[in-house]
Order: sequence, then C-alpha cells, then structure tokens
Amino acid sequence: MSDKINVKSGDRGLVWVFAVDLEGGEAANFNRRNGEWPAQKALGAETLDPEHVEVFPVSDLEGVGLAGYLEDGMGVPADQLEDMRARLDAQSGWVMVVTSKALDGKAQTLTPRAPLRLIGSFSEERPAVSFKTLPSESAKGTVSGGSDKTDVPRQRGWLWAVVGVVALAIVLTLVLVAK
Repeated sequence: MSDKINVKSGDRGLVWVFAVDLEGGEAANFNRRNGEWPAQKALGAETLDPEHVEVFPVSDLEGVGLAGYLEDGMGVPADQLEDMRARLDAQSGWVMVVTSKALDGKAQTLTPRAPLRLIGSFSEERPAVSFKTLPSESAKGTVSGGSDKTDVPRQRGWLWAVVGVVALAIVLTLVLVAK
C-alpha cells in the first residue's frame, strides 16, 4: 500500500478505518500476539496506544453496520459518511478502527501495508465551545470566593474571647494550686 497518512502533533478527533485482510484467529490476534503488536508494525506507527485501537469482525455490527457504528459509536458526523455509507456497510471480514488518541498526540507518518487497507479517514464531531453565563444565582460571585470582609473580624474576636477565657482559667488554676 502506498498511502501515507501524515499526522500532525496535537491532531485530535480523527478516526481511520482499515480493512484487515486476515482470517479468523489470525485477525483476532492482530491487535496483540505473543507480546508483539502486528497492528503497529503494519500501520507503520512509531507510537500506538492499544486502548484506542479496535480490531473486530464487521459481523459484530449486525443491525448497526460499520457506518452506523462510526456515526453513533465514534461521533463521526452523518454528512462525512454520506458518500461512503454504502461502501462501509458492504464491508465484510475484519476491520481496524484507530483514533488519533492512539497516536498520543505525536507527529508521525503512518505507512499502512498488508494486511491493512485504508477504507476511510474521518473526524469526530466537536460541539461548539460556549461561554454563556450560568443561570444559577449560586454561580455568581467573585473569583476569590471569599465571604464579606465585615464577617471576618467578628469571627476572630469571638475566637480570641474564648481563648482568653480558657487562658485566664488556666492561670487562676495554677495560682491556686501553687498556694
């Protein structure tokens, strides 16, 4: 396979789908086998976190389909899948889904080769960031979160009064015991 995938440092929300041209047990062990990781080698990745790589038979997605899995399970917008939906749902055998999280934010060039075939690249939907004011009254206040400054001296004065009474009692007790 001559396709190269250039991943930039800090790329987020990307999803790559590969066909895995292996059968049964060999495909099932493609993600991990005897301490080695054939998937990383076949992908040509310097870094690959197995927590963000899935290898599974498409038949596991019966009733949902690969396009439905990408849309509902991976957050790929429907408009990205529109032109590929038929191809994705016609896919059989095993697939490998890799997210950009698997690459640990590091820039690298992936050079996928047999038994991998790139089916498609997608990006996860990201909701727009909103900085609206929170509706609750309890959300209002100051950054420091401190209370009204007039309350502080009164609280300290009460505390010092208690400390003074206790200290006076101790001194009186010592004086009486010493006589």
